Amino acid sequence: MALSMWASSTANALRVSSASRVHLSPAFSLSKCFSTVLDGLKYASSHEWVKHEGDVATIGITDHAQDHLGEVVFVDLPEPGGAAKQGSGFGAVESVKATSDINSPISGEIVEVNTKLTESPGLVNSSPYEDGWMIKVKPSNPSELESLLGSKEYTKFCEEEDASH
Repeated sequence: MALSMWASSTANALRVSSASRVHLSPAFSLSKCFSTVLDGLKYASSHEWVKHEGDVATIGITDHAQDHLGEVVFVDLPEPGGAAKQGSGFGAVESVKATSDINSPISGEIVEVNTKLTESPGLVNSSPYEDGWMIKVKPSNPSELESLLGSKEYTKFCEEEDASH
């Protein structure tokens, strides 16, 4: 992908004019495939992220995943009060290309669901780490976070996965 196309799509995703300069904070690192990977999050090899704060973990799909899916048109999420199990599906994302299951990177009780995604599924594309989060879980086994990838490991995993396709 040409850098100018990438800059334009990044500017669009960040809602800034492509004539503006895009400055990413030091918390961002870019892989060769230009997907954004945030430091401080944990990642599953199935392309979900986890942000653990206090006794709640927020879960969504990564920038890499949404980029490969294309335009998200529907998000199917569970009801609060249900259980998420590490490695098992809790919902699905439908894009113009395909429908993909979303797996939970950790186990726990689902305490909140992002209802904004019902009306605006495109938030998964435009803001996968902020407005496009999917569920919040009260972890039943916080040590499961240790089995997930850090930002550097996830970036390397994505580069290797893309190179093999």
